[in-house]
Amino acid sequence: MAVRFGLLGDVVATVDDHPVALGHARQQCVLAALLVDINRAVSVDQLIDRVWGENPPRRARDTLYGYLYRLRRSLADAPDAAITRRPGGYLMAADEMAVDLHRFRRLRDEARAERSEDDRLALFDQALGLWRGDPFSGLDAFWLDTVRTDLEQEKLTAELERVDAALTVGQHDAVLADLSRLTSDQPVNERLAGQMMLALSGSGRSAEALEHYRRFRDLLVEELGVEPSSHLQQLHRSILAPDIAAGSGEIGSPVPRQLPMPSGSFTGRSGELAQLDAALRTYGGTTGAAVAVSGTGGIGKTWLALRWAALHLDQYPDGQLFLNLSGFHPTEPPMTPATAIRAMLDALDVAPSAVPADLAAQIGLYRSLVADRRMLVVLDDARDPDQVRPLLPGSASCAVLVTSRNQMSGLVATEGVRPLPLGFLSRAEALRLLADRLGPARVSAESCAADNIVRACAGLPLALSIVAARTATNPALSLADLADELLDQHHGLDALADRDAVADVRSVFAASYRSLGAPAATLFRLLALYPGPDISLPAAASLVGLPVPQVREPLDELLGAHLVRLTGPDRYACHDLLRAYAGELSNETERTGAARRLLDHYLHGAYASALTIEPHRDRVDLPLPAAGSTVTSFADHEHAHRWLDTERLVLLAAVEQAAASGLDGHTWRLAWATATFLSRLSRWTDLATAQRTALTAARRADDLAGQAHGHRDLGLALHQLGELDNSLSHLHRAGELFGRLRDPAGEAYVALHLGWVHEGQDQHHEALECDEHALALFGEVGHLVGQAKALNAIGWDHARLGDQQRAVDHCRRALALHEELGNLTGAAKTWDSLGYVHHQLGDADDAGACYRKALDLYEQSDDRWGKAETLTRLGDVLHDNGDVEAARRSWLRALSQLNEDNRAEIAELRRRLARVASA
Repeated sequence: MAVRFGLLGDVVATVDDHPVALGHARQQCVLAALLVDINRAVSVDQLIDRVWGENPPRRARDTLYGYLYRLRRSLADAPDAAITRRPGGYLMAADEMAVDLHRFRRLRDEARAERSEDDRLALFDQALGLWRGDPFSGLDAFWLDTVRTDLEQEKLTAELERVDAALTVGQHDAVLADLSRLTSDQPVNERLAGQMMLALSGSGRSAEALEHYRRFRDLLVEELGVEPSSHLQQLHRSILAPDIAAGSGEIGSPVPRQLPMPSGSFTGRSGELAQLDAALRTYGGTTGAAVAVSGTGGIGKTWLALRWAALHLDQYPDGQLFLNLSGFHPTEPPMTPATAIRAMLDALDVAPSAVPADLAAQIGLYRSLVADRRMLVVLDDARDPDQVRPLLPGSASCAVLVTSRNQMSGLVATEGVRPLPLGFLSRAEALRLLADRLGPARVSAESCAADNIVRACAGLPLALSIVAARTATNPALSLADLADELLDQHHGLDALADRDAVADVRSVFAASYRSLGAPAATLFRLLALYPGPDISLPAAASLVGLPVPQVREPLDELLGAHLVRLTGPDRYACHDLLRAYAGELSNETERTGAARRLLDHYLHGAYASALTIEPHRDRVDLPLPAAGSTVTSFADHEHAHRWLDTERLVLLAAVEQAAASGLDGHTWRLAWATATFLSRLSRWTDLATAQRTALTAARRADDLAGQAHGHRDLGLALHQLGELDNSLSHLHRAGELFGRLRDPAGEAYVALHLGWVHEGQDQHHEALECDEHALALFGEVGHLVGQAKALNAIGWDHARLGDQQRAVDHCRRALALHEELGNLTGAAKTWDSLGYVHHQLGDADDAGACYRKALDLYEQSDDRWGKAETLTRLGDVLHDNGDVEAARRSWLRALSQLNEDNRAEIAELRRRLARVASA
């Protein structure tokens, strides 16, 4: 049954051309929010914001879930479209081409890529014919206003491109009516003015074309105070000549203008600007010009690059590309070449469907698109030469500016990039910077003090900016007082100062620090301790041992002093140099207590979230949290999963920090608490790293329970990473330790893992032996959840051995027990097993039904790994049943659940997809 969605007008849906009831406007708004980002997860918070904006109802989440439930029911008869739950939120899983908005964009992109002007015109007609009125007509949401504006601009651009195509094939008369309509809405649009002049002239109405230019010029001068562009003036002269050829010349398509706004108070750097002038010549050169600006953090590399670019925009009429590579970003990992190239192709308006799969081909496409175009490419905050090389154009007409804390000597040696090391500001430049920020009168009145400030800041723009910010926000503070504070500091960030040649940065930070109130000062000292990329508000409260409400004010004070910055709602980060300085301020006793409170916050939060997302997991003993540690609780599965998503990198760093702090019990328990979450995400490398650290800590503490859990979970991760021998070794050692601890359930879980390893090696008899041993051990202690898991494993083993009847019997017993206990994940795995059994019996319909029940349950538990397995097997059923297209979609959905840790599974899915494609 074919499903279709319409957003370019009223929000509508049809199944086999029959309308679907979508409910009231708010409910339709939820559907629109999902369809705009089709096949991409939209978080619950985003959905609430998109539907209600700043005024959500009191129980917005419950209301939203009700809307989602009713939309799912409305679309129940459309198997090719489903609203599904993902770790990142909800998504509409459907073919993009079922939505008129995305179909419009696909047809538009195909038109742009089409070489035949007649075919191009036909494709534009198809694309524009999808519009039925104003987008999302009848829906009232602030978010939609922005989307409408963007879509209307896209439509206008497509209409203008269609006019270009029509003019090229000589349809001058035919476009006049459309141009009149468009011109009335866009009276100062130069591209439209040029098209109208071409259409009139090509229709033999040159006098009207000249009159149109005169009226347009008068309006432009009156409204904007500017003359028409040189291109439009040339077109005017051509009509006057009169030697214009009908349809000759294009008005030009939009070009990328990605440069951020440069600083309004740029100071100095005249010598460096002159060097860039000499190096970056885009006209008449024989090779592409590229410069790498290098220098320490805070020296003003990006400041310089954007200033030079702003002064030379006219030299790059074909556009400017800007990409922050996050090479030294404090909260984000460096951007990979693959991500960077995709960003560039997006900026160049390449349709996703036209992007090659191979990275080398993507690089080739990028270089082809910029070849012979006069463009400026700014690559900011590069980590190393390998990050930059794929982004270097091969064209002599392009210029490239790279900024980095590294010298980029590899690019200089092999790519001919010119180096431009950036030093500190001169005394005169630094004084001008202060004068720009504080006013010339204030600096002149205390010139001696200003000199001392400049000397103390060592010409570092970052340091000067911090001083200026503090002085500007404290008018009562004299420059002399501030200079005295700076010059009174004798101890520096010695290690960083030697490496970065910033000998007196500590003095600048100290002046800001001393201006803080006592609570903010205490919090700043302890911020050196937080692990991971940033810190949440409750974690910051744990650092200082205060209730959460009492920490907001100190954090606001630190934000105002530019000593921390926001990375998200109630999340904060501190510059690396500032953290180094903060680390020198605290004493050992203060650090020890803060670290314990912080790690208790993460341990108890991770433990609570682990048991919320998997309530049937066996427990471990936890130490009581230290006084002052904030313990997070979770109302539901979604809340817990969102917390784990947000804190994943922080928790992994906390495992390492706990080990480094000698808190061995915290180390292995933190690793234990993250194991289920990481497994469901199939983050096997992260799981293995955490468990190795946990195992080392547990051995150091001679903690047998910690060692047993560490060996077991490390064995699980290594099996998934393909290290079979190491996996078996750790699992056998785990079994021995659980035996010494007289923990039959622990031994039983190890036996289940061993069965899984044997099953993965097609050793089905050995797997069955392990799983039956697990069932016996679970039975000894009345462990019902374990018994259900073991029964399912035994059923799977029998299915693999060809005994389908025994397989069904064991799986049904397992399912009944899981459902009685309310174990969603266990039931999901058992439905998956039953699906496999029915497939082996030739019951395709029953197999598909079982797999879909498993997927519904996995959806509720956010188990991406489980979903990937089931989607793969569902695709096999569909393929064997002759529905090749549905099988392909199922395998593609499975592929979307996996990551780089799943190489074998990804390779197998790609083999399946390749076979389908070749067939």
